[in-house]
Amino acid sequence: MRSLLSILHWLVWRDPRRRAVNLLRFAEVEADGGRDLVRAAEVTRDPVLRRLFLKHALDEQRHADLFRGRGVALIRTLPAGTSRIQPDWMAPGERGLDDLQVEAEGDEALLAFLHLSEKAAAKDFANYAAVLGADPPTRDVFEKVLHDETFHMTYTRNQLQRVAPQRAGRRIWAARMRRLWKAYLRLAAGLAGLVGAVVLTAQYFLILPAFALAARRAAKAEPLGFTPVAPSRNGPLTGQY
Repeated sequence: MRSLLSILHWLVWRDPRRRAVNLLRFAEVEADGGRDLVRAAEVTRDPVLRRLFLKHALDEQRHADLFRGRGVALIRTLPAGTSRIQPDWMAPGERGLDDLQVEAEGDEALLAFLHLSEKAAAKDFANYAAVLGADPPTRDVFEKVLHDETFHMTYTRNQLQRVAPQRAGRRIWAARMRRLWKAYLRLAAGLAGLVGAVVLTAQYFLILPAFALAARRAAKAEPLGFTPVAPSRNGPLTGQY
């Protein structure tokens, strides 16, 4: 299974153009997460968490700069005919902190989510770095970011144990279920779009030609020229009744 994932990651990252697009999207996600963490530092009443959230936000902004810088550098190396990048990379990041309403989240829920998010990111970035041997500069970017993600994963778990020693496990479980539910919704939305595209394509190539053929046959059955109109059974209208 691990070898299959490695092959999949290699296929995703082997194309320089797709690599550049992914890096630019990662930059937007990191920048968005940094803004959310600054807001989290503003609303928390815990001075230790305030300091850690601000440091985390600075790390996310640095990651955004690293990803963006490497993505732009890759774009400049692409041939002129393939250097056009999809315009949607300039849209806001995919989810930041998964569209969390920071003001509505308590410190415990936020720490639990951050721990799982950083853990998943650390695993993904390690996999990406492992398949980027042919692109040392991009691999170095992921290794630098991975070092910070490991720290983020550790501090969020430690701080969750500090602020909620009796509820840390439940908080992480609830955050995991929440992430799984949102992942399911994203998958369902993507699957619905795919099914809709397949159905519309089938209608265009299968059902529409059948209607066109029926209309052509009906047109052949119609007589040429004008068709005489049958006289009215009531005769000409010469009066009110």
